[in-house]
Amino acid sequence: MIIQKADSSDHEVLTAITKKSKAYWGYSDEQIEIWSEFLTVTKEYIETNSVYKLVLENHIIGYYSFVYQDKTTVKLDNLFILPTYIGKGFGKKLMNDFLRILKSQPINKIVLNAEPNAALFYTKFGFVKIGQIETSIKDRFLPIMQLQLNENRI
Repeated sequence: MIIQKADSSDHEVLTAITKKSKAYWGYSDEQIEIWSEFLTVTKEYIETNSVYKLVLENHIIGYYSFVYQDKTTVKLDNLFILPTYIGKGFGKKLMNDFLRILKSQPINKIVLNAEPNAALFYTKFGFVKIGQIETSIKDRFLPIMQLQLNENRI
């Protein structure tokens, strides 16, 4: 197993992982299609943002990506695992790698918009809900979560 920087040729595989992972939570094919634009990882997105893939036995099984909002704040934009591997510690490996990368940077806050079914996963890393965003599905909200990092860390 290795986590490495994705390259633009991975865009179709990462998009498939995103859609399959989202569908894991019981969303219909029709809903996934409605969200298709938001669930698509483009070559340009990979080229302009920090995207890391998880490779197991020569197959990409998950990834995460993040964007800088300012000099001290990062947004975890995506963290997806193929459904077969959900609940087996691979998401934790991706999150720990993400946090490791940020340790050497002057980042003191991480924000994200969580899939409602995955919010508990993020709380295990210390994220707290600070708000919510209404979605296109009636009575469905994305938790806005934040992790405040120690500002004195090296």
